[in-house]
Amino acid sequence: MTVNINLKELWNEQSPEIPDTKEIFEKADRFRKVSLRRLIYTNILLLLTSSFIAFVWYYFQPEMITTKIGIILTILGMIIYLIVYNLMIPMLMKSDYSINNSQYLKHLLKLKEKQRFLQTTMMNFYFIILSAGLGLYMLEYASRMKLVWAIVTYALTIFWMLFTFFYLRPKRIKKEEKAINDVINKFESLNSQISGE
Repeated sequence: MTVNINLKELWNEQSPEIPDTKEIFEKADRFRKVSLRRLIYTNILLLLTSSFIAFVWYYFQPEMITTKIGIILTILGMIIYLIVYNLMIPMLMKSDYSINNSQYLKHLLKLKEKQRFLQTTMMNFYFIILSAGLGLYMLEYASRMKLVWAIVTYALTIFWMLFTFFYLRPKRIKKEEKAINDVINKFESLNSQISGE
């Protein structure tokens, strides 16, 4: 008695191999740790910058009201940005891998949404406030310079702000989006393979 087994058909009917979930969760954990580290560095940097600006105010005692308003706006912009950025801490601290894949995917999608808000709305607000504060702050010192040097100072400052806003910011946003999208794609792929889609 001969049994005809079609190996090719049997192979094709076989379900695709489900990726290693440990590897996916490790990638998610790496993303979480890098994001948390970036948040801590940003906090330290902006708090040190704010402290330095406050020290400059105290030490040099600016005379013009525009300088004082500029300092207040600059520090206020940094503090508001940090407050909103720090709202992501609970989401980044959460590393409960006992929840199922679809719940973790929802968690990542919420994190992406908050990250997007921070990268667009809050970053635009931050740059507007920072630019206004810096412009007002520089008025007192630029008024003491020769016109040529005042123009050069403002031109360099404006160039740096534009370079940061239109080149460095989009580059960072793209890098952060790629990192979270890679993790989200892995979880979406895992969920679709587990559900048999």
